[in-house]
Order: sequence, then C-alpha cells, then structure tokens
Amino acid sequence: MNANRGEFRTPLKQARGLGSAKDGTGHFLWQRVTAIALVLAGAWLLGLLLSLGGADYARARMMVADPLNATLLVAFLIAACWHAKLGLQVVIEDYVHTPLFAGIAHLANIFFCALAAIAGVLAVVRVALGA
Repeated sequence: MNANRGEFRTPLKQARGLGSAKDGTGHFLWQRVTAIALVLAGAWLLGLLLSLGGADYARARMMVADPLNATLLVAFLIAACWHAKLGLQVVIEDYVHTPLFAGIAHLANIFFCALAAIAGVLAVVRVALGA
C-alpha cells in the first residue's frame, strides 16, 4: 500500500508546487520578434549580396562602410545570434535531462552565441572603418 504514494495523486496535485518559470511568454515573443527581424534583414542582405555580384573588395568595403548598410549588417548579426541562443535554449531544455549537462550546455550556448555576435560586429566595424 505504501509502495508508490504518488499513484493516488491527481495530475494537478503532482504538478502543484513545481511552478512555471514565468518566462515562457517573453521567450516566445522574443523568438518571434527576432524571426521577423531576420526575415526583413535577410531580404535586405540578399539584395546587398546580389548587388555585389562580381564586385572587388574596394566596392564591397565601400558598400559596408555606408552607415545604413553597416547598421543593418550589425542588426542582422545580433538578431541571428539572439535567435540562435533562444532556439538552442529550448532544445537544451527539452532534450538535455541531466542537470549538470543542461547547465554546461546553457553556459556554452550563451558563450558561443555572444562570442559569435561580438566577432561579427567587430568584423563589420573593422571593414566599415577600413582597417
């Protein structure tokens, strides 16, 4: 009779006290906002790349040096890295069940996405400034 005390609990009773992270809606909205930003900035980037077809480095650098183009490139990079971080976070939460590995995976996700964003932004700045 005392073998498994949880078998007599209702699903609500089993879930009560576990609570939610209270962050699901914000996460959902930011995932959608970054997706929309990526579609818009990606369409612009595709147009920029097509316009640079066959151009030399000087022409490409001149296009990146334009303040509007540099700003949109940086926005694209930040949105892409943020979107990737949010998406990988969901994958880790859904499929990594060992707390230690989940923590390591979350830290690695944050580190690599931030590193990619910083490297990308610095590359755009360097090309835009002519370094």
